[in-house]
Amino acid sequence: MKRTTTSYGRRLVREKVLQVLYAYELSKEPIATVMDNLLSGLQSHPKEFEFAKKFVHEVVIHQTEIEKVIRSKVAHWEFDRIAVIDKILLKMGICEFLYFPEIPPKVTINEAIEIAKAYSTDKSDKFINGVLDAILSDLKASNTLLKAGRGLLDKSLHSEVKTSKDHES
Repeated sequence: MKRTTTSYGRRLVREKVLQVLYAYELSKEPIATVMDNLLSGLQSHPKEFEFAKKFVHEVVIHQTEIEKVIRSKVAHWEFDRIAVIDKILLKMGICEFLYFPEIPPKVTINEAIEIAKAYSTDKSDKFINGVLDAILSDLKASNTLLKAGRGLLDKSLHSEVKTSKDHES
């Protein structure tokens, strides 16, 4: 995808969010300070800048809840031994699932995988794919995945929803 001066690109914004969350995790500086330093280049792209700020805030605000979800899926792993970047990408993915209803889950998983390939270990993409896929399945099964709009849900989920509504009538 070719970048223009008017569009920064969601992948690059996600990479910036990863950088902010990584710096925040390691430095323990106030999140506002870290964002001011690392998101300043996005200020000339207001839409992307607002998305990045909202994304960072949602991950930070819901960090405890999101970490519980991750821990439930990696029970056989020592949580503290998971690569920091992998944990952050998992947090970002779960945050998109739960708090960004306009982003299709497949896009979320694909973006996390591609960023993992660029920034983490050789096996991180497969690990992140497996964990996010399992979490997505759980969210669908528990009806806690709130996605709306064209292309945001699998067709099988649409037909399940339609079928259950038909039975309620």
